[in-house]
Amino acid sequence: MGSSLAGCCKRIHLHMKKVLLLLLLSVPKALSKRAEFEVPLSPPLFSLLFYLMCLMLCAVHVTVCTSAESLCYFCSMSWLTAVGVMMLISALMCGLLSAIAKIFENSLPPQKNSVVSHSSWSEIDVLILAGTIGHVLSLGASSFIEEEHQTWYFLINTLCLVLCQELCRNTFLQKECDPQYSANVKENFNSFGETSECKNIDIPATDSSKLGKATSSSEFMMGSEKWISLATPWIILICCRLLRSLNQTGVQWAHRPDFGHWLTSSEHKPELSFLAAISLLMIFFLVQRRCSLVSKIAMALGLLGVYSYRAAIGNIVFPWQHGGKDISKGITEAHFVYVFVLGIVFTGTKDLLKSQVISADSSMKSTGLWEVYSGLVLLAALLFRPHNLLVLVFCLLIQTMMTKYIWRPLKFDAAQITIMHYWFGQAFFYFQGNSNGIATVDVSAGFVGLESYVEIPAIFLTAFATYAGPFLWAIHLLCYLSSEVSRNSAAVGHGCFCYALIRSIPVAVYVVLITGLRYHLFIWSVFSPKLLYEGVHVFITAAICLFFTAMDKVQD
Repeated sequence: MGSSLAGCCKRIHLHMKKVLLLLLLSVPKALSKRAEFEVPLSPPLFSLLFYLMCLMLCAVHVTVCTSAESLCYFCSMSWLTAVGVMMLISALMCGLLSAIAKIFENSLPPQKNSVVSHSSWSEIDVLILAGTIGHVLSLGASSFIEEEHQTWYFLINTLCLVLCQELCRNTFLQKECDPQYSANVKENFNSFGETSECKNIDIPATDSSKLGKATSSSEFMMGSEKWISLATPWIILICCRLLRSLNQTGVQWAHRPDFGHWLTSSEHKPELSFLAAISLLMIFFLVQRRCSLVSKIAMALGLLGVYSYRAAIGNIVFPWQHGGKDISKGITEAHFVYVFVLGIVFTGTKDLLKSQVISADSSMKSTGLWEVYSGLVLLAALLFRPHNLLVLVFCLLIQTMMTKYIWRPLKFDAAQITIMHYWFGQAFFYFQGNSNGIATVDVSAGFVGLESYVEIPAIFLTAFATYAGPFLWAIHLLCYLSSEVSRNSAAVGHGCFCYALIRSIPVAVYVVLITGLRYHLFIWSVFSPKLLYEGVHVFITAAICLFFTAMDKVQD
C-alpha cells in the first residue's frame, strides 16, 4: 500500500511538471500583443509518436510487473484505467514536444526580404516577468511563505518606480520635432474643438483673443494633468506605506503594535468613528461618479446603514451619542444594507442583460459593470472591520488615479494592465491583515446579519471578506478592459487569458513543490494552510474568468 501511494505521488508530480512546462511556454505569448498560445492536441493524437509511446509504456509495464516481485502503480487499478492513464501520459508528452517544436519553428530567422522587427520588451515587461518568476521561486521556502506580504509590497513599490520612470520618459523626452508628438498635439487640439462644438460654444473665426484664451486654458489643464500624472506613482507609494502601518501581518512582526490596534482600542473609539465616517464619505465620492441616479441614492443609504450597523454592535459611536448604548447584533441594520447591495447588483445585471439582448450599447454595458462593482464595494464596506474601511478607500483611490493618470495616458496593453491589477490585488489581500495562516481569517464576517450560523451564507461572506482585495481588483480590471474595447476589441479575452495564466503558474509550481516537500517539518503549519488559501483563490479565479468570458461573449 505504501509503495503504491508513493508511486501515485511520483506520477502526479511528473504530470504537474509537464503542465507547468506548458504554462511557462505560454508566458511570452501572454505578454505579447496577441493572447494566443496553441497547444497542438489533434495532430499528436493521430501521430505515430503517440502510438509508439503508448506501446512503449505498455511494454515497460508488462516487463516490470512480470520480472519484479512487487507490483507497480498500474497493477493496483483496472486495465481500462491503466490504459487511460498511459494514453494521458503519451498525449501530454506529444503535446509538449509539439508545442516546443512549434515555438522553435516560429523563432526561425526571417527571410532577407522581410522586415526585421525590433524587440518590444519594455522595462514593465521585464519587471513583470522577473517579479513573477521571483515570486514563484520564493514559494519553495517556508520563511518566504510566512512573510509573503513582503514580496508583494516590494513588487508593487518597484512597479510604482518603473511607472514613474515611464511617465518621466513620455513627458520630458518627447520632443516637439517628433512627428508622433505633433500628431498628439493636433489630436488634443481637435478634441478640444470637438468638445467646444458639442457644448454649443460659438467661437467666431475673427475673434482670435477668445480662441487664444481657450487654447491657453486647454494648455493649462493639460499641464496640470501632466504634473498630477507625474505625482501619481509617489502618491500611491505613500498610500501603500500608510496601509503597511495599518495592519501588521505575517509571523516575524505580527506582535508589533500597529495603527489598527491603536484605533480599535476602547479609549480611541471617537477617533475610529471619525475615520469610519470620513472613509464612508470617500467611498461614496469615488464610486458614485459612474452610477445611475437610483444607484447613487441606494449607495448613499447603504453606506449610512453600514455606519449604523457598526454603531449598533458597539464598534463606533454616533456624534450625538454620549452615554452607553445597548449593544445588539445589528441584524436589522445589516439586512437594510443587504437590500441595497442586492438592488444595486440587480440594476447592474439588468443593464448588462439589456445591452446584450436589446441593443449592443457599450455605454450601457459599462454602466452595468460599474454598478455591479459598486454593489460589491458596498458589501465589502459592510463586512470589513471599521479600521479596514481605510483599506477600501485607498483601493478605490489608487484604482481611480492609475486609470486616469497612468494606464490611459501610457496606453498599456491588456496583458500589462491585467498583471498590474493582479499584483495590487495580491498586495491588498495582505493590506487587509490577512496572511498565509488560518488564524488571520476574520470569521466574524460570516455572521454579519445572521441570527445564528447558516452554512452557505457564512462561507460566502467569509470568503468574500477574505479575498475582497483580489476580487475587487479583478472586477475593476473587467470594467477597465470593457471600456477599452474600442481601442482593442480583444482586450477582455486577452485579459482573461493573462489573468488565468498568472494565477495558474504559482499554483502549479506550488503543487509540485508541496508534493516534494510533503515530509518537511513545517508541512502542516506553513505549507498546508498556504495550499488551502491557493485552492480557494483558484476557485474564485475560475468564477472571475467565467464572468470575463460571459462579458466577452456579450461584446461579440
